[in-house]
Amino acid sequence: MRRSLAWLAAGLTVLSTGSALAQNNATSHNLVLFIPDGLRALKVTPDTAPAMAAVRDKGVNFKNPHSLFPTFTMANSSAMSTGHYLGDTGTFSNTIFTGYTSVPAGDTVVPFIENDAVLGDIDEHFKSDYLDEETILKLARAQGFSTAAIGKVGPTLLFDHTDRADKPGLHSVVIDDATGAKNGVPLSDEMKDALTKAGLPLATPSRGDNGKAGDAKTPGTTVANTTQQGYFADAATKVVLPMFKARNKPFVLVFWSRDPDGSQHNQGDSLNTLTPGINGPTSMASIKNADDNLAQLRKALDDLGLSATTDIMIAADHGFSTISKESKTSPAAKMNFDDTPRDFLPMGFLAIDLAKALDLPLYDPNDKNAKIGDNAHPKAGNGVLGQDPTKPDLVVATNGGSDLIYLPNKDKKLAERTVKALLEQDYVSGLFVDDSLGKIPGTLPLSQIGLKGAAITPVPAIVVNFRSYVVGCNEPTNCSVEVSDTVLRQGQGMHGSFGRADTMNFMAAIGPDFKAAYVDPLPVSNADVGMTAAKILGLKQKPNGRLVGRAMTEAMPNGATPKASSDTIKSAAAANGLRTVLAFQRVGAQRYFDAAGFPGRTVGLEPETGKQKTAGK
Repeated sequence: MRRSLAWLAAGLTVLSTGSALAQNNATSHNLVLFIPDGLRALKVTPDTAPAMAAVRDKGVNFKNPHSLFPTFTMANSSAMSTGHYLGDTGTFSNTIFTGYTSVPAGDTVVPFIENDAVLGDIDEHFKSDYLDEETILKLARAQGFSTAAIGKVGPTLLFDHTDRADKPGLHSVVIDDATGAKNGVPLSDEMKDALTKAGLPLATPSRGDNGKAGDAKTPGTTVANTTQQGYFADAATKVVLPMFKARNKPFVLVFWSRDPDGSQHNQGDSLNTLTPGINGPTSMASIKNADDNLAQLRKALDDLGLSATTDIMIAADHGFSTISKESKTSPAAKMNFDDTPRDFLPMGFLAIDLAKALDLPLYDPNDKNAKIGDNAHPKAGNGVLGQDPTKPDLVVATNGGSDLIYLPNKDKKLAERTVKALLEQDYVSGLFVDDSLGKIPGTLPLSQIGLKGAAITPVPAIVVNFRSYVVGCNEPTNCSVEVSDTVLRQGQGMHGSFGRADTMNFMAAIGPDFKAAYVDPLPVSNADVGMTAAKILGLKQKPNGRLVGRAMTEAMPNGATPKASSDTIKSAAAANGLRTVLAFQRVGAQRYFDAAGFPGRTVGLEPETGKQKTAGK
């Protein structure tokens, strides 16, 4: 490991900040940002999630919400925490290509970044702050607010990932899955004492059975993540909020609920079948679990007399879909794997298919660059292609409903060959290419979807969106199915695609800085969450990149209500007739992405009229 994580200690040293803090007390409210990971907007009803439904119906109902694409957790956490689009934050997905070997990630160039130690390592490699944009928690802490981030490992820390325990001042409280473990963020002595007095352990409980994903023959979990999240909720309500109340100054609390995401991923209600998919009893229990956490937080605010001065913003990072592993065109689906049902796509199918199409050797970056032979797949799905795995021609970062492809040598001809191969696969629905590689028929440039900006991490050459469709009910965003490059099984849950089921997250707000019983028809996004939080907290941002969200002023008392419009962009047609289509809304210069891909292959994009040739036929 490149360094110790001791510098991330969540100390609670209370220091006076003089007149600036006194001014803060007089002008600033508190903020609780609650993130129910993977919550579909239309699954929230008074029966399924009464606490969240109450915030939506009594406060602001953001009925036109948007996750950023790729619709993954770390990507959208970076948007919420900074107010910037992914082209600025460089967090293009949950697994990215870093251009160097990350030791904490297992000696790989394609680390999975939902990990505190990995985030610290990437920060160290990229200017001590790989986001290269200040987060709202860091800004609030510097301005004298009490700050805390509690919940799912990875996105929780991202809200104040550059905090240093050896620097003077007030530190953020960070409690996540790794708290109490060797590679976790250490607790301060004050926090240890407070947890002990509250009868809570100093280490986060494991997920237990909820963490069991099963395999091709064994169903995954049938229980929600109640024990672990109960600990997080208790830590927030019995320790952190009373501590912040005693300080008598404004605070910001981020609570990242792993449910329903974790349970929907691992649920065992639908092994190898598309129904009920993510609409079975385990998924519904996970929605209720997240809702119970919110209810506990709201009750604590009431009991402490903090409700009248506290804003609550709820924003899911993305929606969700059921996994499909079916393809009629994929060479990988025709191979035999010990851990994959016959005729199903294996984990890493994109890397396998590209290696075959481009006639390049395939190596496993998660297994010391071991060569992948016949009827074998990479351990984590990622692949490096080329004659020398240490100097690859092409890198595949596997993620789920979309994958990232990197071309370290910026080879335009290889990019064109790769696109041609992808256009022949029935599981592909939309391709986005780095602007520097030029215009390639059938694709749109990264800049059209906010993926080309001031990022200091390597930029993907090609982003591959996978096919999605509807099975099981009449509401597309509740019953979406998407082809997924993942170790998880057909029938379990995933996200990451550019279908409307994945881009439509749940968003609501309530509190002194928001209107009451207001339905907001305008498009909003997770980048807007970060900008709105900064505005209501009075934080001064100094952005390095220009891809920023907007403050949702229409939802604030006496706030301005801008106008919105809709638009569509289409690429030039490829030789086989396919074209990538992007459907979006606009508020001023701000774009909100509804869906993108090949019409008829993406939920939210209807088939185009007229004759259109289909890849592989």
